Amino acid sequence: MVGTLSATIMPHWRITAHIGANVVTAIVYMKGLWWECAMFSTGVFQCDTYNSVLELPADLQTARAMMVTSVSVSLLAITISVIGMKCTVCAKDSPIKDKIAGTGGVFFIIAGLAGLVPVAWTMNGVILNFNNPLIPGDLKFEIGESLYLGVVAAMLSIIGGVMLSLSFVGRRTEPYSRRPMSYQNPAANRSAPAPSAASVQSKAAKSEFNSYNLTGYV
Repeated sequence: MVGTLSATIMPHWRITAHIGANVVTAIVYMKGLWWECAMFSTGVFQCDTYNSVLELPADLQTARAMMVTSVSVSLLAITISVIGMKCTVCAKDSPIKDKIAGTGGVFFIIAGLAGLVPVAWTMNGVILNFNNPLIPGDLKFEIGESLYLGVVAAMLSIIGGVMLSLSFVGRRTEPYSRRPMSYQNPAANRSAPAPSAASVQSKAAKSEFNSYNLTGYV
């Protein structure tokens, strides 16, 4: 996000081209999304904002909107990814934490694509105008540092988003631990059958007989 924000603010999108014998110039012009600057040979750096937004070309207005969108989506992606990290306490031990982090990775990819399109489109336009023989040399520009910075920032955002999304693909939450059920023999749980009346009478008769034999000899 820092690289995209820097590329959005810096005026070094288009820089005056030094063609032919005109190597040393008194003024170097630079054009960005928000202002155009002039750097004099004395070291003085002067910038002026564009007078009217409606007078700007359509490609510049589109580049503005997409770069601002890229920065905003990057900020949203950072917030979502921080919530989905394992080291944070937000939604701790929640099964949706991995999904939140994966969503943050998707937003990083969207932010990278939103920042890559205007940068690549501007670079293509600069190259086409530079190679056009009908355009005078004084009106030709070269690719500025902001465009290179924008490409690097967009690629890092896309790669980081893909890695963050793939790191949570296929990861399943661990099932809750269950206590194993102990095996019980069904026969052991059966209640003993009630003794019949005949067995009760026979046991009583045996006890009386034994007591009679013991007391008969006393």
